[in-house]
Amino acid sequence: MKTIGIIGGMSWESTASYYKLINQAVKAEKGGLHSAKIILYSVDFAEIECLQKSEEWDKAAVLLSQAAQSLEKAGVDFIIVATNTMHRVFDEIQEGVSTPLLHIADATGQNLRDQDITRVGLLGTAFTMEQDFYKQRLKNAFGIDVIVPNGVQRRLVHDVIYDELCIGKISSRSKQDFKTIIEDLTAEGAQGVILGCTEIGLLLDSSDIDIPVFDTTVIHAQATVREALQQS
Repeated sequence: MKTIGIIGGMSWESTASYYKLINQAVKAEKGGLHSAKIILYSVDFAEIECLQKSEEWDKAAVLLSQAAQSLEKAGVDFIIVATNTMHRVFDEIQEGVSTPLLHIADATGQNLRDQDITRVGLLGTAFTMEQDFYKQRLKNAFGIDVIVPNGVQRRLVHDVIYDELCIGKISSRSKQDFKTIIEDLTAEGAQGVILGCTEIGLLLDSSDIDIPVFDTTVIHAQATVREALQQS
């Protein structure tokens, strides 16, 4: 079994979900007392969030590159960044280490392609919904068109993520708001919806939505386990 390096803490709420999902999948696959080999580097999300807000992505890239280098020195076989938004600096992190990184959008795109999804709605932070680093990767690599909520809805989604989900607050009002937004995306032709922030799965799951739901935390964790159990 390969050793997984996780850059987490963005937020720790979703990192805890990653840890649980990865170990559950390893146990299901290998049985007995098996669990995943994991080395976790957990950052202080307050520092990262400040750099996001001020759009100092270069400084954020340095912090996460240092985390990746620490994991590489610790002997991991590959690395995941346990967040969607900070894939904004994925290339910079990868350039700083020789250890391969597993991109969350690639895992998601393959899952979408396997289910013949060609037009999908995307929920996430404002950075993920409005910038091209995520949407364009899905378009270029998998031919998938991505649609996002309108400006007012994007702000609502963003605020719920940071002001509620990242601190473990689950609101029935926010859940209903997200469901309404997804209904609007469906009306615009979305065949499914990407929960493109690793915290959104704390609020919604597939039983809440009438179209296919692609929870990136689950998808990324599953791809991580496949890589960890793949023979060298």
